[in-house]
Amino acid sequence: MNTGTLLRDLRQELDDAGLRGSFLVRDLHSGNELGIEPDLEFPTASLVKVPLAIATLDRIRRGELDGSTRLLVAPGGITTPGPPGLSRFRHPAEIAVDDLVYLSTCISDNTAADALFALTTPAEVAKSMQAIGLRGITIRHTIRDLNETPAERLGEVDAHLAHSLAIGAGTAGRGHRVPQLDVTRASSGSARAFVELLQVLWTPSPLDPAVAERVRTLMGDNVLRQRLAPDFSSDASKWSSKTGTLLNLRHEIGVVEHADGQTFGVAVLTESRVPAINQPGAEALMAGVARKLRDHLRGM
Repeated sequence: MNTGTLLRDLRQELDDAGLRGSFLVRDLHSGNELGIEPDLEFPTASLVKVPLAIATLDRIRRGELDGSTRLLVAPGGITTPGPPGLSRFRHPAEIAVDDLVYLSTCISDNTAADALFALTTPAEVAKSMQAIGLRGITIRHTIRDLNETPAERLGEVDAHLAHSLAIGAGTAGRGHRVPQLDVTRASSGSARAFVELLQVLWTPSPLDPAVAERVRTLMGDNVLRQRLAPDFSSDASKWSSKTGTLLNLRHEIGVVEHADGQTFGVAVLTESRVPAINQPGAEALMAGVARKLRDHLRGM
């Protein structure tokens, strides 16, 4: 199948499933790439935890922070189903900065991430991205700000109403009545911007090699593997990634390292037109489209 036909068919598959997305797959060694709307910006949700990890670990490297310093983290007080981690603790806990980086990145712990944002503000994290040549990723707010959406106010029973608002209240210019879904107010980025971030982490770059290696290890230990991992993990490949989820947004960025030495950066950012919380079919389709792009690129 030629490239044009493949891309047309994949766009149709996405549209039929009520999905729109920004996809990009890049051979990190040759630079060859293939994508679908790779420059389309989305609010990035928990994907910001990768830049946060980079900024925190680089400050530790420079001696501005001590990774062994213990911070007293208050319980989150969350009693409804939701994200795992410290937000579900019932009592205050002392946790080292290094371990907060692990929790934030590997299990996407929101409370851990906000404890790190208290040390390195969103504006400082954004500056750290610019310092290593990445200008397509914005970091504008903490995770607490990210999660104060209609879904939290309506509760689990009426969550479908929040998803309906998320789907119907956007504008053609990517603005939105829900601030966390407005690319001019929320932390945002495109598939291309996040593949550039993966390039910095997996190949020689201005980023300190030890910091890059630690972040690669953290992404390799990511426990949220229901989205793209089934299509990219095997005995002959390693998948390292980070997910992001908010209302009707489902994202994942990652790198697949094949035993033959080929290494591909993959970024998938999507929004759904289906007002449902659980959409395993959408997640399977995201992975299938990304895998077909990788397979086609690998055969070119």
